[in-house]
Amino acid sequence: MDLQLTGKTALIAGSSHGLGFAVALALAQEGANLTINSRHKDDVLEAAHRIHAATGARVLAVEANVTDRGAAEKLVSQTVSYFGSLDILITNAGGPPSGSFESFDDDTWQNAVEASLLSHVRLIREALPHLRKSAAPAVLTMTSYSVKKPIPNLILSNSIRSATTNLTKSLAIELGAQGIRFNSILPGWTETERVTVLMKHRADANGTTIEEEFQKQARDIPLGRFAQPEEFARVAAFLVSPAASYINGVLLPVDGGATRGA
Repeated sequence: MDLQLTGKTALIAGSSHGLGFAVALALAQEGANLTINSRHKDDVLEAAHRIHAATGARVLAVEANVTDRGAAEKLVSQTVSYFGSLDILITNAGGPPSGSFESFDDDTWQNAVEASLLSHVRLIREALPHLRKSAAPAVLTMTSYSVKKPIPNLILSNSIRSATTNLTKSLAIELGAQGIRFNSILPGWTETERVTVLMKHRADANGTTIEEEFQKQARDIPLGRFAQPEEFARVAAFLVSPAASYINGVLLPVDGGATRGA
C-alpha cells in the first residue's frame, strides 16, 4: 500500500530514541520530510544522521525540551521555515517516573503534567495555523495503553495520559469539520530503553533478573511477547498518512491484545 507520505512534512517530538525514533524512521522510509527533536543536541544530531543515512530523507534536528514553554513555538517555526509547510504533527514526551501514589509530591505531579499533557497542548496549538494550510493534515498523540489498563507503579502516567487521550478525542470532534484528523496511539509493552529501565526497577525490588521480569510481563500479553519498536512505528505511520483519511478520533492500542476491554 502506498501511504502517500512522499513529500509530506512531519514534526515528531521526543524522537531521538525509543518509539519516537522508530516512528520518525518509518516516516522517512515512506518518503516524508522530518523534524526530530531531543533535549540533548548530540542525541538529536546522531538520530538525524542515522535516519538520513538509512533513507536519504531530509531531516531537521532541533534541540528542545518539550516541557519548556517556548519549545513548541521553536519546533514548529523552525520546521515551517526549513521545509515551507507542516502536514503531520506527532506529539510525544518521555514518560514520568515510576512509583506509588504517596511517593510523589506536588512538584513531581506538576512536572508530569507539563510533559504528559501540556507539551501536547502547546505543540498542537502552535501547529494548527500551519496544519490548516495542508491538504492532508493529521495529528497523532503518543500516549500509553495504561489509559485503558492502568499499570502498577505508574500512577503518574496512568492518570495524566488519560487527559491527553481525552484532549485528542475532543479535538477530533471540535476540528474534524476543518479536515484535521486527531488520533492517539497507545503503545503496550515494547522493547525500548525506558521499558528496560522499568524492568530493572522491578527486578531490584523483587530480587529477580531483568529477563525474568520481561518473561513475567509477557505472560499477560495474548501474543506472548513484547512488541518491537518498528511494529508500533508502522501503525503510527499509517494513522498519520492520507491512506488513513477517514480515521479520526481513534484511541488505538498497539499492545498485542493486552487490553481486555471491548
